Amino acid sequence: MAKREKKAHIEFENKKYLRIPLKTHVVMRDDNLQEVVKKYASDSLEDGDILFVSEKIVAITQGRAIPLKDIHPRPLAKFLSGHVTKTPAGIGLGMPETMEMALRECGVPRILYAAAASAVTKVFGRKGVFYEIAGYRAQAIDGPTPNTLPPYNQYVVLGPDRPDEVAKELAQLLNCKVAVVDINDIDGVILGVSESGMNRAAIKSILKDNPLGQDHEQTPMGIIRVVK
Repeated sequence: MAKREKKAHIEFENKKYLRIPLKTHVVMRDDNLQEVVKKYASDSLEDGDILFVSEKIVAITQGRAIPLKDIHPRPLAKFLSGHVTKTPAGIGLGMPETMEMALRECGVPRILYAAAASAVTKVFGRKGVFYEIAGYRAQAIDGPTPNTLPPYNQYVVLGPDRPDEVAKELAQLLNCKVAVVDINDIDGVILGVSESGMNRAAIKSILKDNPLGQDHEQTPMGIIRVVK
């Protein structure tokens, strides 16, 4: 299936915004996030810009990308992963390794309760209950897909820690507003912002069509700019 073309501009509430993806090297655990962001973003930023950074590079530099070979799923993880509905957004918890990490991140009781509630509500046509109960720490877990950039096609990546604090630290470094985002082609979440007054719903709408690319494009962060 052909990949959807990424558009540079979007209109939201009678304003036009330019989204500028920033290409980087393949970010690894030993990279320093602040150094990476400064290297690739500082020369492109203008007054009034918002820098948005993918949750994935934040998590990777926090050591929250786990090689598949180091994850040994328990029988419960294997059983539960077989009952996960696959979606176009990705593998989710539909493989034993990602489900194992959900059990570790969220705790066994919470995952079992979420699974039981989901099984009951699906009978009545309601979807999404599992993640409503399990929470973002489960929803944020990324497993490898056919388009995942190596070496992360052999990793499970967890959600980032302290996203608001990370956004504030980057904002102080670059003297601009910063958002840590989890955006895909289906939906998105604004995980962290550098200022409490930033409109998370507006940022999500401006990025709703996912202008970034994190496989061969290698653009795990970008700039939002109002077009004057």
